[in-house]
Amino acid sequence: MALRNIREIGDDILTKKAREVKEITPRIVELIEDMLETMYEAQGVGLAAPQVGVLKRIVVIDVDPGEEPNPIILINPEILKVSGEQTGYEGCLSVPGKSGLVTRPNYAKVKAYNINMEEFIIEGEELLARCLCHEIDHLDGHLYVEKVEGDLLSNEELQEKLEAAQEEMEQ
Repeated sequence: MALRNIREIGDDILTKKAREVKEITPRIVELIEDMLETMYEAQGVGLAAPQVGVLKRIVVIDVDPGEEPNPIILINPEILKVSGEQTGYEGCLSVPGKSGLVTRPNYAKVKAYNINMEEFIIEGEELLARCLCHEIDHLDGHLYVEKVEGDLLSNEELQEKLEAAQEEMEQ
């Protein structure tokens, strides 16, 4: 396994549509292992193959790595159903140091294939739904910044805003 360079906003590959995975090869397995290592090292909760420069329809997610990693590997994911709405601050490993307010579905149902090319369905709410939609957007050449309501904030600006909101709620 190896760490891969995460491509950042402005890199053309992030605007291209990824290609379907037809079969699992040793190179695909290595890519998935590298993506997981890269995501954990960067302290992210999701990573799509285009973010490491590979135009393949592969996503890795772990919304609660905690003590024991619990990765979700999605090959050729396809959103089947979304419902509800959630608005919250979102960031991206390809847009370092920035966050923006984004509205996404609160529920997502996705069909994908696992590492053995066996089809499965995953359903998620809240953070998992947000991650599923965010990472699948990457496979179609879209970044969350296209959906931001208002301005992109630096991490420091976001922290100040969240602290001010917390103080307001306590009064």
